[in-house]
Amino acid sequence: MTEPLAFDIREYLRLELMPHFMCPGCGHGIALRALLWAVHELGIAKDKLAVVSGIGCSGRVGAYIDANTYHTTHGRPLAFATGLALARPDLKVVVITGDGDCLAIGGNHLLHACRRNLDLTCLMFNNEVYGMTGGQVSPTTSATRLTTTTPTGNAEPVFDACRIAEAAGASFVGREVTRQVPALKNLIKSAMSHVGFSFVEVISDCTEIYGRKNDLGEAPEMILHQKADMRPEAFGNVADQPFRPNRLTTGILSQHDLPEYGETYRARAALLRSGEK
Repeated sequence: MTEPLAFDIREYLRLELMPHFMCPGCGHGIALRALLWAVHELGIAKDKLAVVSGIGCSGRVGAYIDANTYHTTHGRPLAFATGLALARPDLKVVVITGDGDCLAIGGNHLLHACRRNLDLTCLMFNNEVYGMTGGQVSPTTSATRLTTTTPTGNAEPVFDACRIAEAAGASFVGREVTRQVPALKNLIKSAMSHVGFSFVEVISDCTEIYGRKNDLGEAPEMILHQKADMRPEAFGNVADQPFRPNRLTTGILSQHDLPEYGETYRARAALLRSGEK
């Protein structure tokens, strides 16, 4: 059995930007470690890694990565990443986005990224709230939870991001929690190795805004809560949704070999240049 490569996260960080802005116990830092651990084990050179992020707490995470990083407008990281991946197929393109950035203002871009099946990896950090902009409700805020815009509890049904991505045509869909760091690292490795559009939902925790408002305890209690019930309350009454198991499923949820959009696009462009129809 091959010994794992020694991993020092400092080799992949912009140390001059430290200390980071993330709150104590924020799951996004754990997700960042898992991503960089996966990059390390895959042997991706830093000048061949491109990380595109949007707005929100998740959007700031990419700034700490010592690679090609691109901080874009709210909800648009997948649109920017589409252009980048088409123009530079030699790069490994990763999108870091949040539940609000990806599913609310950016929901349209997610649908079309899934159906195109361009070779890039989308990591959606789901902390169920707009943590950086005041703690507003997001499309994944659990039923009855309190936010600044739902002071009596969230009455809206929530999105299952993985089911949306799968239905829209993503050829790789997975989910993991930040408590299971090696499993999350391995899932990200699988997603980045897959040829086509890979969507990974990372269940993260917002300890300061979401946790305090909902009396969910300190960071250790919140991360143990991930293990205890995997947030079934995020999907309302399970009895009303027979497709939904009592616990959120993690790991690789679906994977298919489908035509990759970039290869198809370049092949058709070559035909046009040659004068063929």
